[in-house]
Amino acid sequence: MLKHRVIPSLLLKNGGLYKTLKFDKPKYVGDPINAIRIFNTKQVDELMVIDIDASRSQKEPNYALIEQFAGECFMPLCYGGGIKTVEQASKIFKLGVEKVCLQTAILDNTKLIKDLAERFGSQSVVASVDVKKDWLQRPKLYKASAGQTLSTNWLTYIKEAVDAGAGEILLNAVDRDGTLQGPDLSLIAQASAEISAPLIALGGIGSLKDIKDAIDSGASAVAAGAFFVFHGPHRAVLITYPEYKELEKLLKY
Repeated sequence: MLKHRVIPSLLLKNGGLYKTLKFDKPKYVGDPINAIRIFNTKQVDELMVIDIDASRSQKEPNYALIEQFAGECFMPLCYGGGIKTVEQASKIFKLGVEKVCLQTAILDNTKLIKDLAERFGSQSVVASVDVKKDWLQRPKLYKASAGQTLSTNWLTYIKEAVDAGAGEILLNAVDRDGTLQGPDLSLIAQASAEISAPLIALGGIGSLKDIKDAIDSGASAVAAGAFFVFHGPHRAVLITYPEYKELEKLLKY
C-alpha cells in the first residue's frame, strides 16, 4: 500500500455525478454507480462521495443511494452531504460507509465533531474546510451552502476542528476547483504546518506532478475530481485513475 493516498472525489447532485468549476457551473458527467465500478478495477485507495446539493437544499442524506454506493464499493468509502446529527451519521455507518465528511453543520457547531469522534472514533470523521481568496488574494473560510466567505480565520478554524476530534482535514481550494491548473501549494503548506492530523488536499490537480507537489508541500493525501473524470483539452468525460505502478514510482518515499 502507498504511503500517501490518492482519492477520487465524486460530486453528487440529484443522484447524478457532476463536476463543478470553482464551485459553480455543475456539469453532468454520468452515473455514480458506473464510476464506482470503474474505480473498483483501478486499485483505488479510497473513494470520497460528496452530495453538493443536500446541505444547500436542507435535505437529509439519501440513504438508499448511499447504501447502493457502499454495496458496490470495494475500497473504503467516505460520504459527505446533509449530515447534521449523530443519528444521521450512525445510519450512514450502518450502511457500510467508513467515514463521514462534514462541512456546513460543523461551521456553526464544532461540538458535532466531538460527539461523532467520541462515539465512532476520530478516524471516522473528516472535517471539510473550503477556502476561497478575496479580491486581495487573502484566503478566507468559505461556506459553500450559502456561497459566502466567513470572518472566522481559516487556520484557527482548522485547528479547532482537529482539537474537537476530526481525524482528517479535507482542505478544498475553491479557486482551483475543476481548473486542472495545479493545487494551491501555499494553502497546503500553511495548513499542514498548523495541525498534526492528516491533511487531504483537494482542488486543481491536473497531473501526476501536481499530486507530488501537493504531498511535498505537506499533504498526507491528495483528492481530485476533474483529473479523474475529464480527458483532453475539450474535457471529454472519461473515468480514469493512474496505474498503481505509476503512483508507486511517483510516491516512492
